[in-house]
Amino acid sequence: MKTLLITLEFPPFKGGVANYYGNLANYWPIGENLSVINNNQGELQQGTGLLAWWPALGMIKRKIKTGKFDYILIGQILPLGTVVWLLSLFKPLKYGVFLHGMDFTYALKVPRKKWLARQILKRAAKIICANSHVANQVKEFYPNGEEKIAVVNPGIITNPPKINPLEVIELKTKYNLIGKTILFSLGRLTLRKGVDQTIKALTQIPQSLNDQIVYFVAGRGQAEKHLRALVPNDWKEKIIFLDELTDDTKWLWLTASDIFIMPARDIAGDFEGFGIVYLEANLCGKPVIAGDSGGVRDAVVDGFSGILVNPENEISIKEAIIRLMTDGELRQKLGRQGQERAEKEFNWEKQVAKLVKIIKNEK
Repeated sequence: MKTLLITLEFPPFKGGVANYYGNLANYWPIGENLSVINNNQGELQQGTGLLAWWPALGMIKRKIKTGKFDYILIGQILPLGTVVWLLSLFKPLKYGVFLHGMDFTYALKVPRKKWLARQILKRAAKIICANSHVANQVKEFYPNGEEKIAVVNPGIITNPPKINPLEVIELKTKYNLIGKTILFSLGRLTLRKGVDQTIKALTQIPQSLNDQIVYFVAGRGQAEKHLRALVPNDWKEKIIFLDELTDDTKWLWLTASDIFIMPARDIAGDFEGFGIVYLEANLCGKPVIAGDSGGVRDAVVDGFSGILVNPENEISIKEAIIRLMTDGELRQKLGRQGQERAEKEFNWEKQVAKLVKIIKNEK
């Protein structure tokens, strides 16, 4: 089967969507043929105007004509879905559309884009959602398309670098962390990630416990200045910002930490589509505290691999932190179960094989 993937985001472009498509290509089954058109050289989209996608029309038309593909996978419903939909009006094309979260919800906010999205989904053979939350949104928007909808979560690399125990000891010694509970967040510093709520929750922890915990925040982003300003003076040495980490350092911190926390929330349609970092923390045997919003429920099973909290409620977050701080047996149990689940359920080979079966209509 010859398949063409068309996407605006693809490695070395950074981000979860680019990572998703890069790994689809890397783990595509041997014996199946996959070609990729991306926008890394600006060949599909130029600028952000109304017709910024116009260059894609001719390029994709030529590629489809010469490649004789059996199936087309569309990485972004807008604008690339518009291109393939237009082409399908003149020549039968079998295509599937990926939806991750904000790409879909933002399309529904503008009447013209909403109309286009509906037309694109109507002619699609499959609607491939990266999480169950988006799948439910699509069902509500387009009830007649329910049988087309399939969920294919992102996978993870299940063989992360092995961390030398001496490196963990050196890290803990450097920051005076021996005997402390290490709470860790990692991600782009935007408000929806919930670092602000975590800071507020920590400052409400009883004095008898707050001397035992240190919170590290890794990442950069537009909310960084605001988040730093939220830290009270008496917490300056216990809430520490690390800036961005290298990949190796990321795994070191995930290994050294005791609890991973990211109480992500939905802010005007801007929500966490999945949360690979939850699974990466689980992969290191760590329990996670996650916001019950967006597509997070696909990544975190409440009471099994972590604790889901109300991301708008500081008390809910505080109670989850205290619960895991004071119950070492529960921390180990959730971390162990999360690790087994991440390795078994979310390896990329399994996720890509699932996608191939979907587009081939195999059970």
